[in-house]
Amino acid sequence: MSALIDIILPVFMVIAFGYVAVRQKLMSEPAINGLMRFSQNFAIPLLLFRAISTLDLSQGFDPRLLGSYYTGSLVSFTLGMIGARLLFARRWDDSVSIGFSALFANSVLLGLAIMERAYGAASLAPNYAIVAIHAPFCYFLGITTMETVRAKGGPVSIAVAVLRAMFRNNLMLAIGLGFIVNLSGLHLPVAITGGFDLVIRAALPTALFSLGGILSQYRLEGSVREVLMICVISLFVHPAIVWIMSTQVFALPTGMVRGAVLTAAMAPGVNSYIFASMYDSAKRVAAAAVLAGTLFSILSVSFWLWVLP
Repeated sequence: MSALIDIILPVFMVIAFGYVAVRQKLMSEPAINGLMRFSQNFAIPLLLFRAISTLDLSQGFDPRLLGSYYTGSLVSFTLGMIGARLLFARRWDDSVSIGFSALFANSVLLGLAIMERAYGAASLAPNYAIVAIHAPFCYFLGITTMETVRAKGGPVSIAVAVLRAMFRNNLMLAIGLGFIVNLSGLHLPVAITGGFDLVIRAALPTALFSLGGILSQYRLEGSVREVLMICVISLFVHPAIVWIMSTQVFALPTGMVRGAVLTAAMAPGVNSYIFASMYDSAKRVAAAAVLAGTLFSILSVSFWLWVLP
């Protein structure tokens, strides 16, 4: 138990610092939003660029690893969407947004930080492999489904909407550039990588702190039942499916099992609210799910760290 506390408490303490700083007006909301933009638009993209550009692709991108994780993602999205429609009689566009909240795990801000605390920086290769296609997969699935249920266009318009979302995302651009550098064998000068590394050191602390500040702006409003359904799916059903797939179906190495299951066990990410805002559907539910999921993930992460070898 003390080991779990040593792993989890520092991560959520930094989030709590950001939350309290804004609630007590030690930092203004514009200031915390600026810090989040620094984290999301500069520091985290540089972190992912450096990780992907130096990643051993033959080891990290195991089809079994990605199959295990994204099978769980697809099932979670489907359960969230169908559950919202059949159990709570939500409109189809609201149901898609609720499914997206169950789908989009906070794989970067929380996932990388907790994995590094638990197993060390050398254990992050499976996480980076998952993160590399996380946004493309989730946005492609979410946008395609939303455009289909709204019947606003054919395949061409759907493809344009997906591509527009991809190329507006700094994380996706950084990952793409990382692949280019990796596959080309290009070696960046030490002076450049040294500057990158200075910014990268600030990536996770500022991301966690600003996440706490952003969460202080949300409220636990909206339909409680839908929020609880999202939390159960994202914090327990998703990682359970990934655990079964990675251990019983594919028999992955322990390090890959850890990376896949812990990533799946993360709370819904802020992108859940961004997606809901894009389509003006179930925004209050998405915001409440991000906040509640982050709070409940203290318990769920403890559980999955106990389950994992």
